[in-house]
Amino acid sequence: MGRAGRGAARTAVSARHRMLRLAALGIVAVALPMSGCGPAPWATGTTPAAPPATSAAPVAPPVSNDLSGGSTQRTLTAGAVSATVNYWSTLRMDRWTATAVKPISLSMVTTITPNDGQKVYLQRASMTAIPANATETFAPLDAQVDQSTVSPGYLVLSPYSYSNTFNVGAVPVEATYVTIQFDYDFLVQTTPTSTEFAKQTASDTLTIAIAAQTGG
Repeated sequence: MGRAGRGAARTAVSARHRMLRLAALGIVAVALPMSGCGPAPWATGTTPAAPPATSAAPVAPPVSNDLSGGSTQRTLTAGAVSATVNYWSTLRMDRWTATAVKPISLSMVTTITPNDGQKVYLQRASMTAIPANATETFAPLDAQVDQSTVSPGYLVLSPYSYSNTFNVGAVPVEATYVTIQFDYDFLVQTTPTSTEFAKQTASDTLTIAIAAQTGG
């Protein structure tokens, strides 16, 4: 091949190379904008739906129970008389159900200030049970009364004491607790030798939980 032929061949090869380079650059130039417009790799997944909001069911506040420890002691004041009263139940608290007969016992002793030798008598003791729940108070049960059968009353000045047991009957099944009110009427000698008496009254209240009724 002559020199002119070889030169023409080189020129054709060079031109072909330039065209290939330009085509490659065009492909890159087109590909870059396309890749730039696509979504980010981490954004291609679906966003999980938020869990539906749920509202917690209302929880009833716990019921206080003055006999949760088995017994309780109270100090009551009625004028010059100070009465120490112990309360307890021979029925376990988990058996204080709505339909059960629920005994509550008490023991009382009194002192008097100043103590000039006059005596203190318990003329009357009564117990009234009022069932309820967190939203409703039911009708009270019939009051139970211990009226002294001796005159002027039961001697309760220390070291003498008074003991008794009252019974809380059936209450509505909706009740979750019962409020028990005690009332005590005392007669106090005006002087150590007097046959005249001053009447003093003291009251006390206990709250006792009603246990859930179990089947079987």
